[in-house]
Amino acid sequence: MKICVLLFSNYLINNMPINYYIITAIALFCIGITGVLTRRNAIIIFMCIEIMLNAVNLLLVAFSKMFHMAYLADPAKAATSGIDGQLFVFFIMVVAAAEVSVGLAIIVMMYRNTHSVDVNFLNRLKN
Repeated sequence: MKICVLLFSNYLINNMPINYYIITAIALFCIGITGVLTRRNAIIIFMCIEIMLNAVNLLLVAFSKMFHMAYLADPAKAATSGIDGQLFVFFIMVVAAAEVSVGLAIIVMMYRNTHSVDVNFLNRLKN
């Protein structure tokens, strides 16, 4: 029984349709856009931007996996296929980590000066 469940779960992981990945990524991206457009707290806006980046990362890995499965028929191309999307995701995560450090530093400095993280309060600082 345990082996049957293990084989079935392995089958589902390896043969999951690309549509599920696309639907999940669209849902995550829409949640992120909704959060950016409706929230006024800078930290929540920042988190929603990260959710949108993760939605794009999910699509990159999903399409990379899909094209890797297509290249498995040709052994010469199979050795290096499927890693392009994962390399892009790695570099996006590195840039996102740098973005987080700079963004949080800006938010901390904004809080020190204004004692608020409300982005509407920044409009009042123009003068």
